[in-house]
Amino acid sequence: MLRYLTAGESHGAGLTAILEGMPAGLALGPRSINEELRRRQMGYGRGGRMAIELDRVEILSGVRGGKTLGSPIAFYIANKDFSIDKLPKVTRPRPGHADLAGALKYDQEDIRNILERASARETAVRVAVGAAARALLAEFGVTVMSHVTVLGGVRAKTEGLSFFAIRKQAELSPLRCADGKAQARMIRAIDRAKAAGDTLGGTIEIAALGVPAGLGSHVQHDRKLDGRLAGALMSIQAIKAVEIGVGARVSELPGSKLHDPIYYSKAKGFYRKSFRAGGLEGGITVGGPVLLRIHMKPLSTLRRPLMSVDVKTKKPFRATVERSDVTAVPAAGVVGEAVTAFELAQAFLEKFGGDSLAEMKRNYRGYLGQLKRF
Repeated sequence: MLRYLTAGESHGAGLTAILEGMPAGLALGPRSINEELRRRQMGYGRGGRMAIELDRVEILSGVRGGKTLGSPIAFYIANKDFSIDKLPKVTRPRPGHADLAGALKYDQEDIRNILERASARETAVRVAVGAAARALLAEFGVTVMSHVTVLGGVRAKTEGLSFFAIRKQAELSPLRCADGKAQARMIRAIDRAKAAGDTLGGTIEIAALGVPAGLGSHVQHDRKLDGRLAGALMSIQAIKAVEIGVGARVSELPGSKLHDPIYYSKAKGFYRKSFRAGGLEGGITVGGPVLLRIHMKPLSTLRRPLMSVDVKTKKPFRATVERSDVTAVPAAGVVGEAVTAFELAQAFLEKFGGDSLAEMKRNYRGYLGQLKRF
């Protein structure tokens, strides 16, 4: 079983994750993880925190000589902006944030005790975990990519582009958007929102390429891979909706226009020409791309804050203003890739088992042989 826990606060000493269940023999080092951390920090519309932090991971255990040992892996990312004990007490919750709900639940008069952990800063160490999962998936020819399709109401057009063309263009874009014209309009929308003291949300598409048939299961609710992917993506801070394949459009299309016809050839075996189901049926991958979409709300910290109530005096006030971004949609795509990679890596380990990478690969080759004989 692949699992992880994270710990740390936004302005604490640092962020930690323990990742357990990785097979032995997987090449893993700080360089590839730091590249993912760099991608997470990019994006037009980010705030001052990204200018302070330059995230770098330390691998404290579970790796020796550049390869995993099969024991728990400990990741640590230090916070340069380590000031939690010097920061002022917060009593004015922000609408849309965990501030008030968390303070009520944990009986905290100082909301800082909630907001520091609820902060999206936690996603940095989740990206580190996801980078390890990506390294495992890469051994089996699986890649995970994302791109921004909507930001501030501006919609990108990428019809007719291959996944690889989209990925190439997105990685060159400050908004991780593959449509240059749409990106220019998105940047103008960000500038207007910044001037107005407002924030913007958006939509990100995630694609996992090279995924084999047979990951996940239909036999129990908690083994359905589509449910697990949706839950993992919804756990990302500020994500309010998840779609698989055509998503909400399933309620609009007739079955004849929705379901993906099945084909067969000796060279390919069973295959699909379309993936409106998102590459999953019955909670199981069908072979081919897994297609996901996440919708991120505008961030809760506004430069011109909404009305709130002081939890101590009960008097109306403008909400607290913490340092924040105008938008973090491009970064959310990188986090989405990370959690998607983790869930797929877990499904790989469930299907192919193995305490070492070599054992997993033997099992995988045997399964591919089984598919060819079907």
